[in-house]
Amino acid sequence: MSKYGSYALITDSTCDLSADFAEKCGLEVMPMVFLMEEKVYNHYLDCREMTLEILYNNLKKGIMSQTTQISYKSYLEYFERFFKDGKDILYVCFTSGLSGTYNTSQIAARDLKEKYPDRKIKIIDSKCASAGQGLLMYYTANKYKDDKPDMDELADYVESLKMNVCHWFVVDDIEHLKRGGRISSVTATFAKALQIKPILSLDNDGKLVNVGKVRGANNVYDALIKKMQRDGYDYKNQTVIVGHADNIDGAKELKKRIKGLVKDVEICDIGPVIGTHVGSGMLALAFTGERNVNM
Repeated sequence: MSKYGSYALITDSTCDLSADFAEKCGLEVMPMVFLMEEKVYNHYLDCREMTLEILYNNLKKGIMSQTTQISYKSYLEYFERFFKDGKDILYVCFTSGLSGTYNTSQIAARDLKEKYPDRKIKIIDSKCASAGQGLLMYYTANKYKDDKPDMDELADYVESLKMNVCHWFVVDDIEHLKRGGRISSVTATFAKALQIKPILSLDNDGKLVNVGKVRGANNVYDALIKKMQRDGYDYKNQTVIVGHADNIDGAKELKKRIKGLVKDVEICDIGPVIGTHVGSGMLALAFTGERNVNM
């Protein structure tokens, strides 16, 4: 528990990083919750309760998944473990633009402070999701491990970086956006017929927005790379994250095309929280730059 320093660095499993990375950097990760066939699953980074292969196979079969926020009770129990161990907490939370977890965690933290008045807890709304949250935590966890800053310093670092994380997603399975009400049935029918794929991003409120479209699989890679070249800060010296929802071949192809343009590329698997809403086949690119949802 908390390998580095006097405080725990915590995020939730919507960061979609690998379990090995979290372990190496001492990053604590709260599981997010989803429901499938009336059964509740906790999504850990190691997918111990349901593998992503099973998740996406079920989605392809039309078995629906439903996501839910982390409960007040879960926050109390999770945070208290660290307080009992004499650790303070820095928690970087899944965007409040897509979930109520930020508000719930604040209530739990306030109530725990009454019981542990000498302990400190800081909660940051990441305004990020999935590959973007993963990129934010990739940089944050490495800094936590390597530089060993105090908690206030690391919190300032997160606050200064989070709004410069750029998220771009291209959705392949348009049915999930239709079910979620993000596009109409008529739009979905035309999009499928014309092989049009929606392009999504996160705005400054951390909300998922439909910002454009691309036609044809090959143009997906160009569209994502162009966004990085337009908005990225010194991307030649960046580590970027390519995310995929059951589309490892697409992720590898995007990595191959990007690799010569940036310092390094990490691939992450998109978990059930975002995967439920975008379906199989989605590709994502996260980098640091100007968050710009214009096409």
